[in-house]
Amino acid sequence: MRFYSILLTASFLLLASCASIRDITNSLASMQKMQFKIAGLTNMKLAGVDISKISDPKKLGVSDALSLAAAFSKGSLPATFTLNVDARNPNNGQAGSRSTPLTLNGFNWNLLIDGVKTISGDLERPIEIPGTSAATTIPLAVSMDLMQFYKDRGYDGIINLALALGGANGSTSTVKLDAQPTVGTPFGPLVYPGRITIVDHEFRSN
Repeated sequence: MRFYSILLTASFLLLASCASIRDITNSLASMQKMQFKIAGLTNMKLAGVDISKISDPKKLGVSDALSLAAAFSKGSLPATFTLNVDARNPNNGQAGSRSTPLTLNGFNWNLLIDGVKTISGDLERPIEIPGTSAATTIPLAVSMDLMQFYKDRGYDGIINLALALGGANGSTSTVKLDAQPTVGTPFGPLVYPGRITIVDHEFRSN
């Protein structure tokens, strides 16, 4: 009787172990299918001046131009903006697989602008990415001093750079994120084994 009890317990543990291994494998596969893309840059302010509707430095108002010039003369041109990243979870239950929502617990990122590595950051809170293949937008609040990284470009160069990014005709074509996501699973957080270079012209995965 004791033998059968031990055998039953061993069988249960083996099945549980197999299920756990299968779940871990599925979690890893789901995580590696996640895709990311830069979706745009909004709410650009430079030294407190809203430049999101300005397309040319010559169209700055007198007071705004004076504010920017004064900040530059003091050796600082702080910029704040929101960098939006779209995350897509292709684990939608098609092709016989199970729809698997994923929770993004961390998103360690380095921001590169015009080929220059600038600041780093992470998520402020976890974000759930449903298994629907639809994009979920992750807003990254960015605050940086452009003078710290682009001082050699001078006043005109920095203003033009800021407008090229977040002005009326702004583009994120020169923006890249070097990121390493962390995904929550029933077994604890799983960190991507490598980093992803995220751009604005295509979705990318690990």
